Amino acid sequence: MRRTIIAAVAITVATSLTLVATAAARRSDPAAADVAVAAQALDDPTIVAIFDAANTADIETGELAMQRGQSKEVRDFGAMLARDHKTVRQQGRDLAAKLGVTPTPPKDDAGAKAHAAAMAKLRAVRASDFDHAFLQHEVAFHKSVIDAVTTTLLPAIRNAEVRDLVTKVAPAFKAHMMAADNLDKRLTGATK
Repeated sequence: MRRTIIAAVAITVATSLTLVATAAARRSDPAAADVAVAAQALDDPTIVAIFDAANTADIETGELAMQRGQSKEVRDFGAMLARDHKTVRQQGRDLAAKLGVTPTPPKDDAGAKAHAAAMAKLRAVRASDFDHAFLQHEVAFHKSVIDAVTTTLLPAIRNAEVRDLVTKVAPAFKAHMMAADNLDKRLTGATK
């Protein structure tokens, strides 16, 4: 049951953030493909909106971990995620304002609904299972963002400053993914 919840949360978030993941979601989970955003031409305003949404989503999950985390390590990790993603989100918003770009979510974007569903699932996890579920969610979430950045977003970005920002912060997404995975392994190894 716990792995099913983790997988559902990860798939829901991944499909809301990665436009290319539509085909992969259909292969791995047909239900998740129903919430996937239809593929469309990406422009810089759409990419900025996707980038902003990814950061906002992880701010919210980080804040949830600060509240529900059972271990100090998970609460601290959640605080770090919220802090880091607030900084990056603000950098994106500042750049968009400087360039006069109005972030425009993808047409028929189901991202907000998918994120709300992911948050509801994380809130519903038993307290004793929260740390593992949250950390597994973070691994899957960051992997989906990294995949979207490298395969879809970067190739579509036209503005050099937007490209530079996304390129500059991409390693932090990878570091968060690895930190979540390492923390999860350490905590689950300690409880077995």
